Amino acid sequence: MPDTTSSRKQVITYIALVFLFSSVFYFLILRSGSLRSGMGLYVRGLMWCPALAAFATMKLNHRPLSELGWRWIGNYQWQSWWIPLLYTAIAYVIVWTTGLGAFGNPEFVKQFTEGMNLRAPAWVSVAIGVILLCVFGLLGSLTSALGEEIGWRGFLVPELARTTSFSTTTLITGIVWAVWHYPVLIWGDYNAGTATWYALICFTALVISASFIFAWMRLQSGSLWSGTMLHASHNLFVQAIFTPLTRNTGKTAWYIDEFGAVLPAVMILFAAYFWRRRKELTQISPAALTASSAEMSVTAGSV
Repeated sequence: MPDTTSSRKQVITYIALVFLFSSVFYFLILRSGSLRSGMGLYVRGLMWCPALAAFATMKLNHRPLSELGWRWIGNYQWQSWWIPLLYTAIAYVIVWTTGLGAFGNPEFVKQFTEGMNLRAPAWVSVAIGVILLCVFGLLGSLTSALGEEIGWRGFLVPELARTTSFSTTTLITGIVWAVWHYPVLIWGDYNAGTATWYALICFTALVISASFIFAWMRLQSGSLWSGTMLHASHNLFVQAIFTPLTRNTGKTAWYIDEFGAVLPAVMILFAAYFWRRRKELTQISPAALTASSAEMSVTAGSV
C-alpha cells in the first residue's frame, strides 16, 4: 500500500514549490505589463516552473526522474492530437453558425496571404499556412507544454492517484492548474477582452474540464506525453488557428477562446464522457502511475 502521509506531503511540497518558482516570473510579467515582454521568455520560464518543482520534489524525496512517465505510446499521442482539434472545432462551428462570431477574419487572412507570399488565392495561402502550423507550429508548442506537463501530469496526477479517487485527483489538479494562471489573468493581460470575473469563470471551467481529459489519458497511457500532446494541441488549435480565424460580430470575445463561454461548455461534455469511463482505469497496470514503481497500486478507478 502507498504511504498516504508521505504522498500527501510530497503533493503539498510540490504545490508550494510551483508557486514559489513561479513567483519570479509572475513578477517579471506583471512588472513588464505584458505576456509578450521579455521576447516571450518570461512566459516560457513560467511554463517550466511546474517541471522544476517536480524535479525538486523528487530530488528531495530521493526518487528517480524515471517515475514521471517518459514512455512514448504512439496510439495515445495520436488521440491526444485530435481530441483538442475535435472539441475546438465543435465549439467554433457553434459560434460561427449561430452568429456569435463569424468564420473568416480579414486580418488573419491578410496576414497569411502576405506571409506565405504564394501569389495564389487567399484560401490557398490560408490552407497551406494552417497545415504547416499543425505540423511545425505543434513542435514549438510542445516545448512549452512539456514544462507544465512534466509537473501537472508527470508528477501531480499520478501522485494524487495513489491515494485518492479519479474524481478527487482530477479536481485537485484542475483547481491548482487554474489558480496557477490567476495572477496573469487577474493582474496581467492574459485575457481576450472580457470582464475579469467572467474570464475567471470561463477559464476555470475550461481548465477543470480539461483536467478530466488529461488525467484520464495520463493514467490510461502511463505516459506524460499524452498530456503534453493534449496541451500543445489545445494551445495551437485554440490560440493560433480557430480564435484568430474568427471575426468579431459584436460581443464575440464573450463566446470564443479560453475566456468565452462556448469552448468550456463543450469541454464540460467531453469531461463528462471521460469521467464516465473512469472505471476503465482499474484495469491499468501499476506502471501507469510511474514508469518504475511496480509496487504502487492504482486507486484512481473509485468515485
